[in-house]
This record gives sequence, C-alpha cells and structure tokens, in this order.
Amino acid sequence: MKYFQILIVIILIIGCKEVQNKDTLFVSLDAEKTGIKFENTVNNLHDFNIFGYRNFYNGGGVAIGDINNDGLQDVLFTSNMGENKLYLNQGNLTFKDITSAAGVADADKWSTGVAMVDINNDGWIDIYICNAGVREGNDAKNTLYINNGDQTFTESAKAFGLDEEGYTTHAAFFDYDQDGDLDVYILNNSFIPVNTLNYSNKRDLRAKDWPVKDFLKGGGDKLLRNDNGKFVDVSEKAGIYGSLIGFGLGVTVGDVNGDFLPDIYVSNDFFERDYLYINKGDGTFSEELEKRIGHTSMSSMGADMADINNDGCPEIFVTDMLPYTESRLKTTSSFDNINVKNLMINNGFYNQYMQNSLQLNDGSGKFKEIAYYSGVAASDWSWGALMFDADQDMLTDIYVCNGIYHDVTDQDFIDFFANEIIQKMVLTGAKEQLDSVINKMPSKAIQNMAFRNRGDLTFDAVADDWGFKELTFSNGAAYADLDNDGDLDLLVNNVNQTALVYKNNSREMTKNNFIGLKLKGEKPNINAIGTVALVYAGGKVMRREHIPNRGFQSSMDMRLNFGLGQNTKVDSLVLIWPDKTQRIIYDPEINKYHSINKGDGDNGKLSAKIKTSQVFTEVNNEFEKHAEDDFIDFYYERNTPVMLSKEVLKWL
Repeated sequence: MKYFQILIVIILIIGCKEVQNKDTLFVSLDAEKTGIKFENTVNNLHDFNIFGYRNFYNGGGVAIGDINNDGLQDVLFTSNMGENKLYLNQGNLTFKDITSAAGVADADKWSTGVAMVDINNDGWIDIYICNAGVREGNDAKNTLYINNGDQTFTESAKAFGLDEEGYTTHAAFFDYDQDGDLDVYILNNSFIPVNTLNYSNKRDLRAKDWPVKDFLKGGGDKLLRNDNGKFVDVSEKAGIYGSLIGFGLGVTVGDVNGDFLPDIYVSNDFFERDYLYINKGDGTFSEELEKRIGHTSMSSMGADMADINNDGCPEIFVTDMLPYTESRLKTTSSFDNINVKNLMINNGFYNQYMQNSLQLNDGSGKFKEIAYYSGVAASDWSWGALMFDADQDMLTDIYVCNGIYHDVTDQDFIDFFANEIIQKMVLTGAKEQLDSVINKMPSKAIQNMAFRNRGDLTFDAVADDWGFKELTFSNGAAYADLDNDGDLDLLVNNVNQTALVYKNNSREMTKNNFIGLKLKGEKPNINAIGTVALVYAGGKVMRREHIPNRGFQSSMDMRLNFGLGQNTKVDSLVLIWPDKTQRIIYDPEINKYHSINKGDGDNGKLSAKIKTSQVFTEVNNEFEKHAEDDFIDFYYERNTPVMLSKEVLKWL
C-alpha cells in the first residue's frame, strides 16, 4: 500500500508538471524530442576574434520552408564557424537532420542570413545563404542551393549571378520592377573599421570607387535585377546607396505608402542613418527617410514591417541596444555628448537615439515614432525583430531576440580592466594573452522579450507569461506553423547554446480561430511573393504582405496566417497580387489553410489609388529662416539633464 501511494504521488507530480508546461502560450521543447540539436558554436581564435572582426558575435539566422512539398515546414539554421544544419519536418514537431545528404553545410564559410525561395520556378524551394567573415583565405561568397527535388541540392550561385562576395548580412527577394520575376536586395555590412571613417559622410561614394583597395572585393548594398534568370547589379541606376559607410544589419520590404509597390527599409548600425527607399514605379527608388520619419534608432539592428492597429497600413519596428533594467542601463550603456551629437547631425547622419523605434504609419507613408508611448523602446542588446500575431487575437504582437556572448560595451570592463591592460603593456612591454582579455569581458545571457498588443497602440511586456524564460544569446528567429494546428510556432538561433524550438499553445489555450493562405502565383513568381492579403472579420481588417525575408538574417513560412480571435466568420478575403490583379472571396471557411491559385476567379485590375484632397496649400513667402543661437547649456551646468534654454513651455 505504501508503494502504491508513492506511485500515485509521482504520477500526480508528473501530471501537474505537464499541465504547468501547458499554462504558457509558448513551450520550449526539448532537443531530444524535436531532433533539433543545433548550436551555433563560436570560439575566439588567435588570429580571428572579436578584436579583429566586430561582428564576431552577431550570430546566425533561421529559414523555414517546405523543401519536399509534403505540407510540413522544414528548417535551416546558419552557423558561423561550423556546419549549417537542414532539418526535415517529420510531423508532430519532430525533425531529421539531412544536412550531409542535402549538401548545404557550407562548413568552411561564416554563414549569416538565409532565405528560402523558389529561384528557378520549378516548384521546389531553393536556399540562398549569405556569408561574411574576415579570415585570410576564407571564401566569403554567398551560396545558392538549387533544390533537385530529392532532398539534395546543387550549389549554383555563380550561374545565377548571386555569388556576392561582400560581407553579406541578409538578402530580400521581391519583384521591385513589377516585371513578374524576383529580384534581390543584398544587404552588406561594411568591412572598413568604424573609427577610420571619423564620421565622414561618404554615402554617395560607391564601394567600387573607394581609394583604398586593400579590402576584400565587393561591399556596399546592392540591388540585383533578375534578367531571365541571371541577376544583374542595377544599384546605381536604381538609386540605391552602395557605400562602405553602410553597416547594414536589417532589411525589410513592404508597401509603406499604399501604392502597391514594394519599398525597402534598411537598418544601419553605428553612426550611419537608416535608409527608406520609396519605389517610384519606373525601376528606380527615391531615398526619403528624412522626409517621412522624424527620428530613428541609433545602432539599428533587426527590422520588420506589419500593421499593429488594423488600419491596413504597415508600421516599421527596429531594434537597438537600450537596456530595460536599471542595472544593465548603468553598466552597459554610454551616450554621446552634445558635441558628437551635433557633429553627426551637421554631417547628415540625422536624428538617431539609442532605443528601439516603432514607426506609426499615418496612412500616407509618413511616420510618427511611438516606441516609448507603446512600451517597446527598451529590450537590451536586441537582434531579431519579429511582428506577428502570437496569440491569434487579431492583433500584431512583437518578439525580440536578445544577448551578446561577450559584452564589449560593458563600462566597467572599458573603464577599468582595459585601462589596466594598456598601462601594464606600457610599463612592462608585456602583451596580455588574448584569451585572458576576452574571458574577462562579461558574458551575461539575458531573456528574450515578447510584447502583447493591447489594441490601443500600447503593448504589455509578457515574456514570462508567454513562456520565454530562458536566458540566452539569441540572434535570428523565425515563425511558422510547424505542426499545422493553426498557430505560429517559433525557432531561435543562439550563440554557444542549443537552438530553441517553441510550440505555440494558442489554439489549445484560447480556442481562437484562424484562417491560413497558401498562395500560388504564375511563373516566374510561382510563390506569389509580394501579394497583399486583407482579411475582413469582426468589423476589423487585417493586412499581411507576403514577403518571407524579415527580422534578422531569417526567412519565414511561405504561408500567411491570420488569427481571428473568437470570430467564427470571415466576411471577405481580398488578395492583391503583385501585378495588381485582385481576387475577392466572400465567407471563406475558417480554421484551415486555403490553397489559392492566381488567375482562378480573379476580379480584374485594382482601381487607382484614391488620393485625398489637400486642406492646405503651400504659399511662397519671403520670410527669412530664423537661425538659433548656438548656446549649449551643458558647458555651464554639466549635471543638467536637458538644455533648459531650449525647453518649450507647456501651459496647463
């Protein structure tokens, strides 16, 4: 009897633990269960380390796509110093490592971003892997793996003109010139040391024209046009900056001004400002960030676009490095003094602040930055930025990846330990061993962040409530319905830690409904990338744009997913295909994925964009512009938090 009672207690404990695991929206699955045992292992070497390569801890990405057309989404993780890993989805959130047989390891390359796209329109998803790294003799060319249809791939980047050899962070495939095929934006991170530029604005100087020729070939962002399957560099002609002062970490594509043409947002690290390229519809872009956005993040990293307030217009979210705890703020953060700030502004680097930025679209493609109002301005050293409906309640939420393996910005390390090393070297001539220096850098794993959309332009921080409790060094992340149950699961690539696989329990916990779309276009854009989908339900409109490449170095599920909350009916579904042909489907069935082919029942071309009449008209005048006195309060009162001489009085 005693042993029977003990057995009952054990069963109850196990049962309670199982129930407790299902109490959170997301549950982290054990690697032994999933079969995904990937770890992006990064080790400092004597001749290749954080001191020689500033992006040493930027990590890898994740791509999701159905490579064998069995209806299950497969996964590829990129690795910096080891093999990339390709996992075949076996169903029930279990995966099989097929890297060796598939031939996509790229073990000799420093792989970063990854995109899954059917580049040759044969009905099989291909894989484009971006590469960087600075080791002498290292082949940094990007690789394109063409799917052979039998779970093997053939490397073909050179044949397609995609063997870019700059330090590529990511690539975004989309049809910018509306000719029916997929072009690509190549996001490169400059290999020039930041301190050598001294805040000099050389934005208009293309990488190929720089006087210093000792660096690797390539560099500078590029727009490659698809000409009958061969990609050709048209960056300069199209109005794309290709300078080595571009420190690109994020690129996201979407229609920001409502003309159904794909625009481009590029987030740049360090002092270079971000870029917002507006598609003019004639094969060229106009860079209009300063016309449309008041201020941006400073060290801009990952970026994404999505509609947060269900008005049919996409917002832009960009991550930065502002800590959300007082201790981290005091120990890891430093801020530019007023002289550096003015130097940047005067040299054309615009208004940048160390914070995440959330740009609210006013409907015309102009933005108001609301991150502090929304409660999403601070999330620490952040990389991946994903905007998706995590809880299926019809509102777009935000997920942020955090952490850097060795914190090179730790102020105690910089102010004390680094100075001691320099003094010791000056006095004794002895050189500190590299490992001992790096090992003294703080290495503090931190929690990834989740922000739940409240529906009023504000968000709640819900990482703990939703099950994101692990302390990690996370970089790229991607979402997909991996188990085909209607909600979006999550994959996260970590440095020196096993990758995370999160199952989404939204359908089980909330009983929220959904509708999913699997779009099939016409050759040569067989996956209909660039399609805008609008779902009308419960008096709201939800908007998704079919651009898989987003976040940080990652690529999402090709299918579109709309949470419906408790709504049991969709009034209508509107598809606007890339050629502006539209399809309207009334009362589509919910809680299933719909396969929709372009051309089957389309309702003709979209009518012209409705333009609102202007209330005010600018009138020429002869007023002289006021020149403000260059008076700096901080010179006379160093502890004042703001310049009181420029305060605007607010009468109550």
